Amino acid sequence: MKIFNLTSRVMLAAVAATFSFSAPAFSSGNQVLESIHFLIPGGAGGGWDGTARGTGEALTASGLIGSASYENMSGGGGGKAIGFLIENAESQYDTLMVNSTPIVIRSLTGVFPYNFSDLTLVAGTIGDYAAMVVAKDSPINSMADLVAAYKADMSGTAIGGGSVPGGMDHLVAAMVMQAAGEDPTAVKYIPYDAGGKAMAALLSGEIKALSTGFSEAVDLANAGEVKIIGVTSDERVDAFADAKTMKEQGIDMTFVNWRGFFAAPGLPAEKLAAYQEVFAKMYDTEEWEAVRARNGWVNIYNSGEDFRTFLEDQEKVIGDLMKELGFL
Repeated sequence: MKIFNLTSRVMLAAVAATFSFSAPAFSSGNQVLESIHFLIPGGAGGGWDGTARGTGEALTASGLIGSASYENMSGGGGGKAIGFLIENAESQYDTLMVNSTPIVIRSLTGVFPYNFSDLTLVAGTIGDYAAMVVAKDSPINSMADLVAAYKADMSGTAIGGGSVPGGMDHLVAAMVMQAAGEDPTAVKYIPYDAGGKAMAALLSGEIKALSTGFSEAVDLANAGEVKIIGVTSDERVDAFADAKTMKEQGIDMTFVNWRGFFAAPGLPAEKLAAYQEVFAKMYDTEEWEAVRARNGWVNIYNSGEDFRTFLEDQEKVIGDLMKELGFL
């Protein structure tokens, strides 16, 4: 089996080449917007949920917006929320939908009738590493243990995630196993509606390991509920520095999942400019830094046409990767 060169060609390369991993130089000023309604395409406890609520927390606490509200709309791996935003566009100009790499993946696989070009592109805002997690009382204590269990009993070593089959969490699990020299197409992946339900399945013993966003795992790891056995960062992340990287454990792969915000099609130009201004100013606030550090996120900023160029590049890079892994 041909082993994919994850270090040189994984999605992180496209992110690093196109996103700026630092914020533009703005100082926090007066209120920019009265309110933002955040539309979250998955259930509570997932990466989209945490990103929207953390962003809203920082924006309101810093005074950049007056208030924030949140709506979880699960279904179709994010497709229900995308369809809602497009089909009700004129009444949703005060709404921002959070999304990430799956908006590209699900379009490539033909699951969505729409893709990012049907929306107004606002900005990419953060990067979140991926992690492999096991329950606190699991006999698995490292990636070597997980790979050994997988080799011994592939069908009995189920790995869960908060995205649909062929989605982000599945893709990361496959990349990890491929980088470990195993067959990525043999991974028994069980999908759940967002990270909260996936984590519950892990704690109940329904799955042996969980592929998830690093930020989603930190709180439970800090509480002693789970063990983070591998992180897809180049170096250990301060938010949970005890977690070893994949590279430290001989698995040569890195990955970061971008997250950002989209608005309804036809959004007035002045509204788009205000959204982009509020995100640009957010990075210079102490409130944002507290949220970012707590979650172990990477600061990125890419708005407007730069965001579009990035997403178009992602289509090609991810498409090539999914073909290599047998998903397309």
